[in-house]
Amino acid sequence: MLELRNITHVYANGTRALDDVSVTIPKGMFGLLGPNGAGKSTLMRTIATLQTPTAGSIRFGDIDVIAQPEQLRRTLGYLPQDFGVYPRVSAYDMLDHMAVLKGVASAADRKATVETLLNQTNLWAVRKKAIAGFSGGMRQRFGIAQALIGQPQLIIVDEPTAGLDPEERNRFLNLLAEIGENVVIILSTHIVEDVADLCPRMAILAAGRIQSEGAPHDLIAQTRGTIWAKTIARDALDDYRARYSVISTRLFAGRTVIHIVSPSDPGDGFASVDGGLEDVYFSTLASSRLSPATQAA
Repeated sequence: MLELRNITHVYANGTRALDDVSVTIPKGMFGLLGPNGAGKSTLMRTIATLQTPTAGSIRFGDIDVIAQPEQLRRTLGYLPQDFGVYPRVSAYDMLDHMAVLKGVASAADRKATVETLLNQTNLWAVRKKAIAGFSGGMRQRFGIAQALIGQPQLIIVDEPTAGLDPEERNRFLNLLAEIGENVVIILSTHIVEDVADLCPRMAILAAGRIQSEGAPHDLIAQTRGTIWAKTIARDALDDYRARYSVISTRLFAGRTVIHIVSPSDPGDGFASVDGGLEDVYFSTLASSRLSPATQAA
């Protein structure tokens, strides 16, 4: 179990990227959902011991992560949003090199580790191919392969499906689901579907704060009866924004479908809809923009 208590991080220029973040993350897939600039990558880098928070504490089991970063790194697998590799090196040779760096000293153990991971990530057929020739999805699968070296108990993946086509995204998410039964996996993303498809628990991070936390189905249930939809003319959107709490819009057949939040029937032709996780996300972001803490930031 990973426990974060009152984590705050202020950069040298005064930017408060994280503001009193507290969350407990059990084994399994945990979704961290938030827009770009919410503080997700800062939080992931902090958990991964790549930077020390300004204040707060982090524990992973018996490990004090801030005081004992080397112990955490021994059991950590990390796939950052952008990761570099030697492009002309083959997938097999690169994984073998990384296994050495992670302390797998025996050549026989490295061979078993590398071959298992290449098969697990469906890269065996291209094991001798230079990584420079990999597609985006293949690179991401290679990234998770290197993150799994050493059988880590804590795995962090930051925006792992950004830029992947639907087939590669499904393949990558299925791989994460297979891995995530017995370890802690944090899936940091701004893509709502990734969390909805995979994660039994989640949190929404915005403006450096945890705005909402729980099981997706519980969070969805909390919005029941408060989400309303209407199809309007495209040029009427500004007027509706002025009169209602519009949380999302989408174009459909040349017109605009809007979703609003209202505790009671707003009338005016709106129809109640069963909100999904996307409505939870957008309504939470709308609320965070109105909060005094956010306005003061």
